[in-house]
Amino acid sequence: MAIITISRQIASFGDEVAAELSRQLGYSFVNRKMLEDDLLKHGITAESLKKYDERKPGFWASLARDRDEYFDYLREAVYERAKAGNCVFIGRGGFAILKDVPGCYSVRLIASDQVRIARLMEEFSWNEKKAQALMMESDNNRQGFHKCFFNIDQDDASSYNLVLNTDQLTPETAAKIIADACALTVSTNVDAQGIQRIGDLLLAQKIVNHIVFDLKVPVHFLEATASASEIILHGVADSSAVIEKVLSVARTMAPGKKISSGISIVQDYKSYP
Repeated sequence: MAIITISRQIASFGDEVAAELSRQLGYSFVNRKMLEDDLLKHGITAESLKKYDERKPGFWASLARDRDEYFDYLREAVYERAKAGNCVFIGRGGFAILKDVPGCYSVRLIASDQVRIARLMEEFSWNEKKAQALMMESDNNRQGFHKCFFNIDQDDASSYNLVLNTDQLTPETAAKIIADACALTVSTNVDAQGIQRIGDLLLAQKIVNHIVFDLKVPVHFLEATASASEIILHGVADSSAVIEKVLSVARTMAPGKKISSGISIVQDYKSYP
């Protein structure tokens, strides 16, 4: 049940490699449009997608409620797509969302600035100045996206199983390298563990999203950590009654699991709108 996540710089053949890798392995390719469609079905607006999707949010946008809604439903969408296994994700912080899942293999594709500028010039028939400006804007947006939502440096090589420079590689060759490396690294023994872990993460995220966005229970920063036997809820509420409501909903959605509270009570707590 291998799951491969691909993080990429612009013009490093990211989409081409992901599509080719999916073809070579017979895996499903979870592309940008599929995740966007999933988010739209959950009620995320096109405006929010434009504001947050692999972009660096402005200061006030990073504090807005729709930022949390986008992020929480993004995680649910990724878990939902990943639960079947044998899939390739491109971008959207997939490597960070799935980092604790057994059987997940994360790849970072890079290329030199010179090569990326040349590829952009060829693809869009642009001059060098315009291509360089787009490259810098994309790098800044993607770095800001990962910093805002995951508090990580996307260029940190330690976040990935494999970092591949595509300067001298075709998408076909890069895909073959990734497929071979994944086969040599990911053991089939972790299949059941991966399925279980994704199921736990998906259930926990669905509980959070239902409580916060469907029921609109007044609990702030709600998060859930999950294991095979227990779900622990964390956040901030202004009364014990709110906490009991949260726990009651979680117990209904996760029968058979122990539901525990790590929610703090802070009187008269105010959040940004």
